[in-house]
Amino acid sequence: MRRRRAKLPMILSGALLTLVTPVFAQGPVHPLMTPEAILAATANFHNCLAALWPLAQKRGVSLRTFEFATRGLEPELKIMELLDAQPEFTRPVWEYLDLLVSDERIQTGREVVARHRAVFDAADRAYGVDRYVIVAIWGIESKFGSLAGERPVLRSTATLACIGRRQNYFRDEFLSALEILERGDVPAADLKGSWAGAFGPTQFMPTSFKRYAVDFDGDGRRDVVNSIADVVGSTANNLKRTGWQPGSTWGYEVVLPQNFDFLLADRAIRKTLAEWERLGVRRAGGKPFPRPIDQASLLIPAGARGPAFLVIGNFRVIMRYNPSEAYALAVGHLADRIRGGDPIQQVWPRQEQILSRTERAELQERLAVLGLYRGEADGRLGAGTRAAVRDFQARSGLVPDGFATLTLLERLRRTR
Repeated sequence: MRRRRAKLPMILSGALLTLVTPVFAQGPVHPLMTPEAILAATANFHNCLAALWPLAQKRGVSLRTFEFATRGLEPELKIMELLDAQPEFTRPVWEYLDLLVSDERIQTGREVVARHRAVFDAADRAYGVDRYVIVAIWGIESKFGSLAGERPVLRSTATLACIGRRQNYFRDEFLSALEILERGDVPAADLKGSWAGAFGPTQFMPTSFKRYAVDFDGDGRRDVVNSIADVVGSTANNLKRTGWQPGSTWGYEVVLPQNFDFLLADRAIRKTLAEWERLGVRRAGGKPFPRPIDQASLLIPAGARGPAFLVIGNFRVIMRYNPSEAYALAVGHLADRIRGGDPIQQVWPRQEQILSRTERAELQERLAVLGLYRGEADGRLGAGTRAAVRDFQARSGLVPDGFATLTLLERLRRTR
């Protein structure tokens, strides 16, 4: 066994380089994601797993369960290519919404609501969470169960617990997956999901399952794979316990006035809907805001020339399910469409050339040189990067909408 592990880098090096080359071509490489680091971690994989046994034992996992789960387990190196390729962070927001808020998902979502009305009624009484948001998460996460994933959760989480840049995070996920097996909530054969270890129609990570899964059908198991009642109840419980406000929506599409101050488009800035109205912000379609006292932030995911949204507290709750503004916007909008709401009325700036990951990282590096950005140059355009872009735009006499385009990057390249 030792000889086999010692030879592993030589055996896998060619295949591994083929697997991870696309990742390296896209931008800066984390030290734990270099070919050398991945090869070394792969060679040490079985030692890494063995070292997790004391931690599993402390969580009440039996040796029998641990050995059953780890016997013959090998890492899946393809996952290294997927680690930084989530579509909510790599696609333009309009392409992401085109993909997920489709006519097919809208129609299927309506059928799901009708088919399982009794379960949703019970979840409404127990948790007070909007059923259309639960259905939208179901539709976006797994296309209503048809794309829930076929990768063994144990293999995925074990791979990521021992190889790559997020080992600390995924170590907890792997140990939590072992606890699920120990309790018997989900049969081992059904514990399959995404490359990251999320499983079931609404894609619970093992740690989220531990915190939020409920036995909503009363059969003694929290089975978020095979029981629709447990899927709906557990997803509702997740949203409720992370702050969902009953009777409130996620947000509204809005129209901004001429000469609007785009420095206000910051999730850290919150005003009541009534205060936004006094600044000239109007709900798209001319409808009134039903709860003018709700606190809201302005989101302009594609800059000044794209649609604008006022997002309230429940939008942030959806982001706790998946920390992406594009994801939360897709969930909120799909929920509205399933309910019978209108498409987004304003036009996306589809003509804009969106930055590649390498270009996004370069943008962050150039903003850092100017003292405007203090985060990691990871190519992921979060709130910190947008704030830095706004600052640069403001000092350059541009509309400070925080939207990173190739034109903006070229201007940064000319800035000394």
